[in-house]
Amino acid sequence: MTQVKNQPTTKRSVLLPTLLFLSPSLILLVVFFIGPVIMTVFFSFTDFSLTGTTAREVSFVGFDNFTNLFKDHRFFSSVNATWIFLLASGIIGQQLLGFVVAFLMQRKNKLFRKVVGATIMAGWVTPELIVAISFVMLLHDGGTVNALLGSLGFNPVSWLYEYPMISVVIANIWQGSALSMLMFQSALDSIPDALYEAAEIDGAGPWKRLLHVTLPVIKGTIFTNLVIITLSTLGVFTLLYTMTGGGPVGRTSTLPVFMYEQAFVNYRLGYGTAIALVILVFGILLSLIYIRLLRVKND
Repeated sequence: MTQVKNQPTTKRSVLLPTLLFLSPSLILLVVFFIGPVIMTVFFSFTDFSLTGTTAREVSFVGFDNFTNLFKDHRFFSSVNATWIFLLASGIIGQQLLGFVVAFLMQRKNKLFRKVVGATIMAGWVTPELIVAISFVMLLHDGGTVNALLGSLGFNPVSWLYEYPMISVVIANIWQGSALSMLMFQSALDSIPDALYEAAEIDGAGPWKRLLHVTLPVIKGTIFTNLVIITLSTLGVFTLLYTMTGGGPVGRTSTLPVFMYEQAFVNYRLGYGTAIALVILVFGILLSLIYIRLLRVKND
C-alpha cells in the first residue's frame, strides 16, 4: 500500500483558514468598533457641523476643539459630574451591592437563589429607557415615593430637582448590579469549602474569613468586574438624559450628556467628537490603572 507522507505544516497554510474562520468577527469589529473610533479621531480635529457651511466644507482645525474644550467651564463641570456618577453608582454602588447579594446567597438552597437572582436580573434585562421612565414615575413630585411619604405625614420632595444626582445614581445601581452579582456568585461558588474549614479550625471568625479567604481568592473577579462597570458607567446616556436632561443647572450633565448636547443640540459635531475622544481616553486610562493595580497585588 502506498503510504501518504505527512507534509509539514507551514504558517501560511494555517493562517489562511484561520483568517477565513475569523473573517465575520473581524468584519464586524472593523465596521462597528475600529471604523467609528477612526472617524471619531478624524472628526475631532475638524470643524464639522450638522448645519451651515461647515457641514458641506469640512476644515481641519488641529487642536482647536481640544483647546476650546479645556477652556470651557461646562466641560470641567461635566467631568466632576462624571466622576461622582461613576464612583457612586458604579465603582461603589454596583460593585458593593452585587457582592453583598452574591455573598448572602452563597450556599443557600436553589429555590431561594433562583427567586432572588431572577428578581435582580429583571432590572438588568429591562431597557434603559424603561428604567428611566419608571424611576421618573417613582420620583417626580406626584410620584409613588411622594405618595408614600404623604401617607406617613411627610411633605413631598422634588427628588429630581433637589437631589438629581442621588436619583440617577440609585436608578443606575438598581439596573446594573445584576452583572456584578452574577460574576461574584460564580467566583464565590468556585472557592473550595476546605479553605473555609481550615480558616474556621484556625479560629477565624466570619469577618476574618471574608477578609483573608474570600476577598483574596476572588480579587481577579473584583478587578475584572471593576473594568466592565467603569466602561459601562462611563457610557450611560439614556438613563441620565431621560430622567434629568443633564439638569438642573448641569448637575447631572456627565460627559456623554455634554457630548450629545454639543454634537446634536448645538450641531457642533467636531466639538462633540472631541468630547467623545476624551471619554474614550478616560476609559482606557482607568482600565490600565486597574490592570496595573491587579499586577501589583499579584506580585
